[in-house]
Order: sequence, then structure tokens, then C-alpha cells
Amino acid sequence: MKVVVVGAGLMGKEAVRDLVKSDGVTKVYLADLNVKMAEEFAKQLKSDKLEVRLLDATNDVELREVMALGEVVINALFYTFNEKVARTAVDIGVHAIDLGGHIGGATDAVLGLKEKAEAKGVTIIPDLGVAPGMINILTGYGASKLNKVDSIKLYVGGIPVKPEPPLNYNVVFSLEGVFDHYTDPSHVIRNGQLLEVPSLSEVEAIHFDEFGELEAFHTSGGTSTLTKTFSNVQTLEYKTIRYKGHAEKFQLLVDLGLLSRDNEVTVGDKRVKVRDVMREQLSPQLRLGDKSDAVLLRVIVSGEAHGIPATYEYNMVTKKDLSINETAMARATANTISIVAQMIGNGMITKRGVHPPENIVPGEHYIEEMRKRGVVIEETIRTQEAHV
Repeated sequence: MKVVVVGAGLMGKEAVRDLVKSDGVTKVYLADLNVKMAEEFAKQLKSDKLEVRLLDATNDVELREVMALGEVVINALFYTFNEKVARTAVDIGVHAIDLGGHIGGATDAVLGLKEKAEAKGVTIIPDLGVAPGMINILTGYGASKLNKVDSIKLYVGGIPVKPEPPLNYNVVFSLEGVFDHYTDPSHVIRNGQLLEVPSLSEVEAIHFDEFGELEAFHTSGGTSTLTKTFSNVQTLEYKTIRYKGHAEKFQLLVDLGLLSRDNEVTVGDKRVKVRDVMREQLSPQLRLGDKSDAVLLRVIVSGEAHGIPATYEYNMVTKKDLSINETAMARATANTISIVAQMIGNGMITKRGVHPPENIVPGEHYIEEMRKRGVVIEETIRTQEAHV
């Protein structure tokens, strides 16, 4: 199969790394405006399968021409391009998947192409990161083993292996995105009702053996399509995992208005957005650099199987691969999107149209493919006899 990866940022490059190692992939095109960066990466990989292309994604003609080179397109551009790439894929008749992006209704816009994609015979899957993405696949897999789903609880966090005060946190994607997740409202289902709750709220303790007691709190965007797919459950919530005390520190910044998108101050004779100042001040301090990160995940799906209460729980701890300097977040995210691209290309996924990950990605095979790449997801099953 031929795969086009648009966007040579971290996730795009790491998806390419996995694709060129896969026997079923015959050709990979890595397209970006920054050709020099892409070519430097290609020199490191030394793969005959890989070809670098210049792409200005704002140029519709260029985008069509590059995407038409492949059978499956991995969109690793900024989320504002998600709808455009999906529309182009449907128009020219190629499959496409993206890393998600909940701001501004990007995923909803992609899902709105369902009928056109079906008519064209193409498969489009948005939200294939970790949260959303991996958690959707595992939720769908756990739910498929139950006759009735009552509760879905999701926990994910990208954290440094060795935390450094005062925030005990390093950025593994965009700090701007972190600010969005901490300030936009979170969507949950409680007692069967879809509600909004403030992000950074309802802090609870969560334990992972190697890391001890951590904390988890609401953040926006993680539930994505799950609140619609599982609208009939009693409980559905997503929380982000951090070291203890993190939420309280960021709540102070939020309360002071320092992370607001709109707040401006006058410095000298210039108007400055406070959030821009915070981002520029914190970014160099929070850069991961050569330090090691970890991604922790827990998905708990509860309900009934054949009349008996049952819970399927999925746990994952993955760390940075120091041999190739691949972050844990990149291992979890890029491998996910690469595996699903290959599932479409090799015919394992045959459903056409636009589908969220929980409805289309085969969980058992996904877990096995991730294990082959050193990302181990463990399943625990708990059942109890129904009370008579």
C-alpha cells in the first residue's frame, strides 16, 4: 500500500518511522512546507520506501496532488486543516485519518462528510491520537464484550518520569493545547444526562505502581465522540493524570485570568494578550528535551455481560524510547495512527464513510499490533454473580 503523511511535525515523522518498517507498506510520502526538516529526517531513516514532497497545505491544488499519490492519507497537520484534508480525500477518492482536534468543531465537521464518503467508497476516521483515539478504541472494544454498558471512566496523562518543580510537568505536545484543555469546559454524562463541568475540577487520587499516587481531574476534549456514541450510559467521564498538586497550581493561573484567550494588557504602547505571554514564558521551561516522559492510561468500561455485572479495564504505561529518542507520547500516538492507516490499506477495515474510532477499529488486533511495537496494553476482567 502507498501512504501519504501530510505534516512533518513530531507525530508525522514518527508515523513515517513505523510505516517504512512495515512489510505491507510499499511507499511512503512525507509532505510538508518545511522540506529541509523532512529531508533531514529522511536521511536518518535511510529507507528506499520514503519520498519527501513539498506541500503548502493552504494551496488546494498542491494538497490534492500530494494526497492523490497514496491510497491512505495520514493527516498530521494542525487540527485546523482536518476538515479541509477530509473533504479533499472524499473528493479525490482516498482514505484519510487524522489526530483529532476538538476546538471549533473540527471533528464534527469531519463527521458531517459521512454520506459523501460512503458514496465515494472511502473511509475517514478522525481523532486517532491517544485521548481521543486510543481511549476510544479501547472503550469500543470493552463495550463490545458487554450486553449493556452503564459506566465508562477514562484516565490519560503524559507526565515526566522525573518531575521537576514547581509544575512537575513537561510539554509533550502544544502548550497552547494544554491551556485549551485546562480552560474549556469538559463534557461528562451523569445519571444519563450530558453535562458540562469545569476543567481542573473534581481532583481524585489515582495509583500506578511505578509512579505511586497521582491525581486526575477533568479536562476538555478527551471524551470527543464518545458522549454521542454512548449517549445511553449512566456515567461517562474523562480525566487527565498529573503529579499531585498540579491542578491546584494551574487553577490559580486560570482564576487570575492568565490563561484566558481574551484578556489583554497594555505594556508601554502595545496591547499584549496575557495568554501569549504565559505561553512564551513557560514553553522553554517546560520543554521535554532529552528528558524521559511516560504516558499512563486507564480505561474502565462497566455494565452487564449475559446478565452478570462485568467490568473490562485496560491499563498502559509506556515510556520514551531512548534508543531513537522517541517520546512516550509519540510512541502511543504515532503508532496508533500508523496501525489504523495500515488496517484500512490492507483491508482489515472495510466499512466506508466517516466513523469515530470506537465504532470501526478492531480492538483485539489493535492491542496486538501495539504490543509488537513495545506499547503494552493490559486487559483485566472482573465479574460478579448477579444478586438474586
